[in-house]
Amino acid sequence: MTSSSALFQGQTPLAVRMRPVSLDEVAGQGHLLRPGSPLVTLATTDSSASVTAASVILWGPPGTGKTTLAQAIARSSGRRFVELSAITAGVKDVREVMQEALTQRDLYGQSTILFLDEIHRFTKAQQDALLPGVENGWVVLIAATTENPSFSVISPLLSRSLLLTLRPLGDDDLGALVDRAVTDPRGLAGRVVLEDEARAALVRLASGDARRALTALEAAASVAGDDGATSPDSDDDDEQDPGPFAGDGGELPVITADHIAQAVDRALLRYDRQGDEHYDVISAFIKSVRGSDPDAAIHYLARMIEAGEDPRFIARRLVISAAEDIGMADPQALQIAVAAADAVAFIGMPEGRIPLAEATIYLATTAKSNAAYNAINAAIADVRAGGFGRVPMHLRDAHYPGAKRLGHGKGYKYAHDSEIGIVTQQYLPDELAGRRYYEPTNHGTERDVSARLEKIRRILDGA
Repeated sequence: MTSSSALFQGQTPLAVRMRPVSLDEVAGQGHLLRPGSPLVTLATTDSSASVTAASVILWGPPGTGKTTLAQAIARSSGRRFVELSAITAGVKDVREVMQEALTQRDLYGQSTILFLDEIHRFTKAQQDALLPGVENGWVVLIAATTENPSFSVISPLLSRSLLLTLRPLGDDDLGALVDRAVTDPRGLAGRVVLEDEARAALVRLASGDARRALTALEAAASVAGDDGATSPDSDDDDEQDPGPFAGDGGELPVITADHIAQAVDRALLRYDRQGDEHYDVISAFIKSVRGSDPDAAIHYLARMIEAGEDPRFIARRLVISAAEDIGMADPQALQIAVAAADAVAFIGMPEGRIPLAEATIYLATTAKSNAAYNAINAAIADVRAGGFGRVPMHLRDAHYPGAKRLGHGKGYKYAHDSEIGIVTQQYLPDELAGRRYYEPTNHGTERDVSARLEKIRRILDGA
C-alpha cells in the first residue's frame, strides 16, 4: 500500500479544508452568534444594503475561529472579501485596498470586507491608514488579534469598531468538530475509524484550539494508515471508492490513542484537563511552591504548559499562592505574581512561560507565612457566627447633617496629631475588644512586622 503520509504531501491542510462556509457550521462562540448579534447581522445583511455594517475586532486565543468567522461572513453576505496579514502588509497595501473598495462601492454597489489578521503587529501609522475606510464605510473591517486590543490597537480605531471576545472551544464543540472532519467529504471522508479513546485524546490535546485538533487528527490518520491496523468497512456493499487509506480488503485504518501520541510526539495524553490528573498536577505544583522546592514546581509547571493548560489558570493560582502561602513574609511576592499574570495576558504563549517560570521560582524560594490567610479566615468566621457588634461611636461617619447630634465622631483621636502617628484608641467593636486575628510569624519581612506590631498594640491598648 502506498504510504499514507506521502499522500498528504502537497494537500491543503485538513484545518483549512474544514473551514465552515457559513455561520451555521461554526463550532462554539454561541455567545457571538445569537440571532440579531452583530456578526449574524453582518452575515445576513445583503452587501448592497444601504445600512452600513459595523466593523469588528475579534480578540481570542489561536484556533478559536477568527479567520473562520470572517470568511463565513463574507460568503454568507456575498460581500467582496480581501485578506491582509499584518506580518507582510504595509501602509501602501492598506491604501490600495481602501481605494479599490471605494471603486467597487461606487461603480458596482458592492461592499468589501477587509480581514486583517494579527492587527496587533500593525504600527500606529499602519492602523491610521485604516481609519478613513472604516469611518466612511468603504470597507467593513474584521480584524483579528490574540493580544489585548486595549494595548495593541489605537483608540480611534477601537472607538469605530465593536470589540468581540472569542472563547476557547468547549470539549463538546471540539468533539463535534473532530467527528465532522472524519466523515465530511472535505475532510477524511469516512476513510478512517476514530476510536473513542483517541477522540477524547484529541479533545484534551486541543485545549480549546480547533486548528490544533484538526492538525493532530490529520497527522494521526497518516500514522494509522502506515501502521496497518484496520477495521472492517461498515459500507462493504457500497461501490464508492474507499479512498487511499483503505486496505486491500476494503478495511479502514483505525486511529487509536497511541497513534495520536505518535503523531504529536508529546506526552499530553497523561494529562486530562477535566480529570484527576489536572487536579493532581496543579495540587503538586502549588504544594511544591509552598514547600520551597523550585525544581519540583518548575517540573509541574512544564507539565501543565506542555499539556496545553490555560496559562491564565496557572497565573491565577500563583497569585493565590503569593497571598495565601507567602503573604506578609514577602509582600513583593504578590506584586511579582500579578505582574506575571499581566504579562501572560499581554504577550500570550509560548513566551508567557518565561514570566510564569520566574514567578514560580521566586515564590518557591522566598519566605513563607500564612498569617494573613489565617487572619481573614478567623475574622470571617467571627462575622458569620454573629460576632461583629456596633461600630464604636467615635469611629462613625460624622460628615452628614445631624451626625454630630447623634454623637458620631465624638472623642475620635486623629492619629496624625501624635508624634509617633499612633494613639491609644479602641477600633474594634466592644464585643470584640482585644480580639487578635493577625498573628505574624518570624519569617522573612514578617519578622520586622511582628516586632513593630507588638509595639503598636501596646500603644493602642494604653499599656
